[in-house]
Amino acid sequence: MQFSAFEKRFRPLRIVDSSLLLPYYASAQQAQRQLTDWTRAGKLVQLRRGVHAFRPPYGGGHPHRFLVANRLVRSSYVSLQTALSYYDLIPEQVASVTSVTTGRPQKLNNAFGHFIYRHIQTRFFYGFRYWGMSDGQFAFLASPEKALLDLIYLTPNADDEAYLRALRLQNLDTLDPARLKGLVQAAGMPKLGRALRQLLLLVEEERTTYTDL
Repeated sequence: MQFSAFEKRFRPLRIVDSSLLLPYYASAQQAQRQLTDWTRAGKLVQLRRGVHAFRPPYGGGHPHRFLVANRLVRSSYVSLQTALSYYDLIPEQVASVTSVTTGRPQKLNNAFGHFIYRHIQTRFFYGFRYWGMSDGQFAFLASPEKALLDLIYLTPNADDEAYLRALRLQNLDTLDPARLKGLVQAAGMPKLGRALRQLLLLVEEERTTYTDL
C-alpha cells in the first residue's frame, strides 16, 4: 500500500491500530514492517506497540489528547481531575490526562503527553459519553457528575466535607442534581451516598451565594 492511499483511507481516524492494515498485507509481520518504515520516515509517530498516529503535516494535524488516551488503552474513558478541569469545575489546569479503566492501572508517555490510568470495578464503568472535542474528533469522556464521583470513589476519605471543599469546586450550577443522584443510586456505595449529601449542600451554598449577590 502506498502511503498516499493509507493516509486517504485512515486520515479520519487520526490514530491507527496495526490490525486495521491486516487486510492489505500478507501477514501481520509485513503490516508491522510497513508501519515501522513510515515511522522512520517521519510520517507516523508510534504511541505504543501496534498504535500509531499521523505526524503533521500528514493526517490533518495532531489528534486530540483525549482521543489518544482512549486509543492507548481500550475500555477506558477520560475522567477525574482531567475531566473536571475540562468542564471548568475546578480552577486548576491539569497537565496529564487521567482516565479510568477496568484494566490494570498504568502510566504511559509518548509524543502527545503523559497518560495515567486508574482502575475501577466493572460495575462502576458507566456515566461517560462519546463527546465531540474539536476538528471532528470524538472521545469517551465522563459526564461532569461521573468525573466527580470517580474522583471520590478512588480517593480515600473523599466523602469528607474538608476534602470536597479543598477541591475548590466551582460552577456547580452546571451539575445536574438528578443525574448525580441517579449515578450514586446505581453505584450503591455508602461512601458516595455520604459524599452526595455534602455535594448537594455545596451546590445550594453556591446558588444561595450568587443569589444574595
